[in-house]
Amino acid sequence: MMGARAAAIRLGAGLIAALAVALPPARGAAEDLAVLQGLDKVTARISSIEAPIGRMVRFGALEIVARRCQSRPPDETPESTVWLEIDEVKPGAARTRVFAGWMFASSPALSALEHPVYDVWIVDCRNEARSSSPRLR
Repeated sequence: MMGARAAAIRLGAGLIAALAVALPPARGAAEDLAVLQGLDKVTARISSIEAPIGRMVRFGALEIVARRCQSRPPDETPESTVWLEIDEVKPGAARTRVFAGWMFASSPALSALEHPVYDVWIVDCRNEARSSSPRLR
């Protein structure tokens, strides 16, 4: 009997952990622009990337689409999260999805793009009207 209860508790903890990764953060202002940074590991160059929600931007051989970006209210611990879909497009090859999921500004390693040439991480979420720099394409 004790073994079944322990298994149920472990299963419940696993489901809660899975939901925490799959569901968006509970509260926060939805913004219309994800501010990202990308590292080209070959050239060691870091680039700023502004990704409007729902529109594709390019970074090297990557096509990045931010589906949702939100920041916590000012009265809470600062945090920005973004749902990204990242595809790699190589000449003469089919498009390959290399990342789909939430990225967290405070914990970039929690849900990171694993790619041999590129790193991409979230810096901030903001409204496009507040943005001042041109988008990287």
